[in-house]
Amino acid sequence: MTRALDLRLGIDVGGTNTDAVVLDRHDALLAKAKSPTSADVSSGIEAAVDKVLETGNVDRMRISHVMLGTTHATNAVLERKKLHKVAVLRIGAPATLSIRPLLTWPQDLIAAVSGGEATVRGGIELDGREIVPFDAEAVGRFLEPLQGEVDAVAVTSVFAPVSARHELAAADIAREIMGPDVHLSLSHELGALGILERENSTVLNGALLGVARDVAGTLEAALERRGIDALLYFAQNDGTLMALEHAVRFPVLTIGSGPANSLRGAAYLTGRNDGIVVDVGGTSTDIGVLVSGFPRESSQAVEIGGVRTNFRMPDIVSIAVGGGTKVREGAIGPESVAWRIGTEGLAFGGDTPTLTDAALLDGRASGVGSTTPGTEHAELLRAGLAMADEAVADAIDRVKTSRSDAPIIAVGGGSIILADEITGTSEILRPANHDVANAIGAAIAKVSGSAEEVVTYAARSHSEAVQEIAARAGAVAVAAGADPDRVEVVDVEETPLTYLMEPAARIRVKAAGPLVMG
Repeated sequence: MTRALDLRLGIDVGGTNTDAVVLDRHDALLAKAKSPTSADVSSGIEAAVDKVLETGNVDRMRISHVMLGTTHATNAVLERKKLHKVAVLRIGAPATLSIRPLLTWPQDLIAAVSGGEATVRGGIELDGREIVPFDAEAVGRFLEPLQGEVDAVAVTSVFAPVSARHELAAADIAREIMGPDVHLSLSHELGALGILERENSTVLNGALLGVARDVAGTLEAALERRGIDALLYFAQNDGTLMALEHAVRFPVLTIGSGPANSLRGAAYLTGRNDGIVVDVGGTSTDIGVLVSGFPRESSQAVEIGGVRTNFRMPDIVSIAVGGGTKVREGAIGPESVAWRIGTEGLAFGGDTPTLTDAALLDGRASGVGSTTPGTEHAELLRAGLAMADEAVADAIDRVKTSRSDAPIIAVGGGSIILADEITGTSEILRPANHDVANAIGAAIAKVSGSAEEVVTYAARSHSEAVQEIAARAGAVAVAAGADPDRVEVVDVEETPLTYLMEPAARIRVKAAGPLVMG
């Protein structure tokens, strides 16, 4: 369903605070609010929405779109909580028997996720031919004992992006045995040719399906109770949006959305499309690079909770330095009081020295808390702040591509701890509303769609193939709510396939566009 854009409600869930903003159709900020991120996360979202609606500047009946950047999926993997039990099925015997599924996974994550693993005969060659025939009976023998024991089935076949027919056949068997509503995660829908990383991503996606549905249901119910009838979107790890239905099917794509939102928000707030963004939260600092207004992507495979995946994630350096970071003799962090800073920090009447207390004592911050930390903590706090300064400067150095000084955009509620001068930087920009850059990044994000295909060039040219795949990607973006007149290709990824009789390549195209203005 497509709806004309009026007001947008952007929400971003951080480790310490949940931020909410309302923007109009011209990207003007009408209201903003912060609420402590709650232990169950969902109630923190509701509190932030209530606060931003109570400002008096927002007509909730005009909110047409809601965008959520959430850490639910990331936290579930890192904490090994609320994860589905997954039947892990690989179609690849005998070609892949030397490495079993989940071989490199941490044991505690295997215990939390795996409901059983099996490798059956089948798989596809790069040219689309079968390696060996698909063993449907073996799939049935594996799944039948797992009825009622698992919540989802993750299916990965050798070279499924070339041809998904073995995965689709296995999916039909899973529905027949476990019922038509069984949660299925199929690797060809997540892309990439390398089987191990693709398999890992597919299993994680299956494990997160319940988390995604819970979050979506909670958000829908919260908005309904508040009389908000809007289209819902989730932020994904490349700085674009995906429709709610897509997010529920592919929750693993929301991992890494927080840093991407902050970088996009920093670009919006400053008008700068290039530079280094330092996003300081309550627990950590994320440092990334803006290139043409979007996060620079990592060239390395990304590990999530100890699992190597195939996602194209923002190139982020994270350090355990934040506003709530605990300061102790000779060290800072990695422990943080996080959202409890309002009761545990010295400035708020608590007894825990934090970097926010250090910034107040040093004069970098003001108007925070109810009191300034006493002189009895001065030496400890100044030493902690010096260590934080050094850690931030070192992290900035790690993301730079040259020795020359670079401009810095400081965002995030914890950025009050940053010094006015940092080694290796040419200037430090602290834009207005920097404290809600992440929620703004979610609200202004474009809607994206992607399509991919393994093509040979015997029947059509390279340009014809790219144009056809780009058209499909654009159609997906339009179906999700993007303006058809303003959709454009934002990324073309081409992987040549070798050792074939004729030239071939895997081509993946992403298209994105702003929401329909009406």
